[in-house]
Amino acid sequence: MKKGWQTKTIGDVCEFQRGLTYAKGDEVDVSDNVVLRATNIDLATNLLIFDELKYISDKVVVPESKKVKKGSLMICMASGSKSHLGKVAFIDDDYGYAFGGFMGMLTPLNGLLPKYLFHLMTSEDYKDFIGALSDGANINNLTFDKLKVFPVPAPPLAEQQRIVGLLDEAFEGLATAKANAEKNLQNACALFESHLQSVFTQRGPGWVEKRLEDVCGLQNGFAFKSSTFKPSGAPILRISNIQDGRVDAGNRLVFFDPKDYRENLDRYRIVEDDLLIAMSGATTGKLGFNTESTVYYLNQRVGKFEPSEKLNKRFLYHFLSTKVEENLRISAGAAQPNLSTEQIKGFVLPLPSVDEQERIVEALETLSEETQHLARLYERKLALLEALKKSLLHQAFTGEL
Repeated sequence: MKKGWQTKTIGDVCEFQRGLTYAKGDEVDVSDNVVLRATNIDLATNLLIFDELKYISDKVVVPESKKVKKGSLMICMASGSKSHLGKVAFIDDDYGYAFGGFMGMLTPLNGLLPKYLFHLMTSEDYKDFIGALSDGANINNLTFDKLKVFPVPAPPLAEQQRIVGLLDEAFEGLATAKANAEKNLQNACALFESHLQSVFTQRGPGWVEKRLEDVCGLQNGFAFKSSTFKPSGAPILRISNIQDGRVDAGNRLVFFDPKDYRENLDRYRIVEDDLLIAMSGATTGKLGFNTESTVYYLNQRVGKFEPSEKLNKRFLYHFLSTKVEENLRISAGAAQPNLSTEQIKGFVLPLPSVDEQERIVEALETLSEETQHLARLYERKLALLEALKKSLLHQAFTGEL
């Protein structure tokens, strides 16, 4: 600990107030009584957001003690998601809004700057502290009795002000750099998507339109019985194993013994370079190539494409990448996403010659590799920016800044 600093606790330096409780029947579409909840704290930035405000009847009298105050911190004390537990936001104005019963308000006492405490409560030390508390049986709730023991390194006020100034300035620059990197990442991906779309809309001479079923077969999977699943044996690929452009064999793979079935299962075999599609569930529309030499078997609601000699498999993959998304948007209102066999077979495929298909695939995959390279660079930059932020916070509260 740096000379002149003291170690206190949140209980020593803060007053705590639990949020407003109200009945479900008090909720209304709009009123003057606004209630802030956990959803009003952005998990990534710890900023207040006002997109999903909750309103309660004007008949409910909200005590001043249940309204957020400028210079206080709102904290999530209970959540269905462990990752949101303990997250905080700095209250920069007297909004007149209440905070809900699953929230709390920390008001620093004299001798501690609110913004200093806010930065401390976004540090890795604080997150580790909350993580340790929530590892118990009651993982979705915090109590102030447990929270108040969190240690607070407390330098003199002048030093707190200096640290806050340095962190605010540094984080403003980091936020700008992060926003630019994220925008560049989006632009790189959008450029590829735009080019991909143009391939199938700006067609050259000699292209023809074919229904997919005229140039490609589609084999649907077999209804394996879960009661026959084994801890080892012949592996089955299910809809959850189909991810972005690949087969994820590590995602809850299941097995069976062919002797348990009378049917000839050869038609459901998946070999290397087979192109698959998930046709229902959370991964509906996901396409994946099997890049492994392992032989898998096709489960129901997973389709395997069987292109004819007139259709390049990679060309088909890029076409489906656009067509499937289009059809999923059409069915976005459905309770359960779904693509039927007939729907897929009915896709109208713009088709050039096989030589032209190969040329298009080569150009697309060259651009895709360049895009992925850029994406990795931007993702690495984002990771470095996040690491720098963590490092600055660590230095700030160990007296090294």
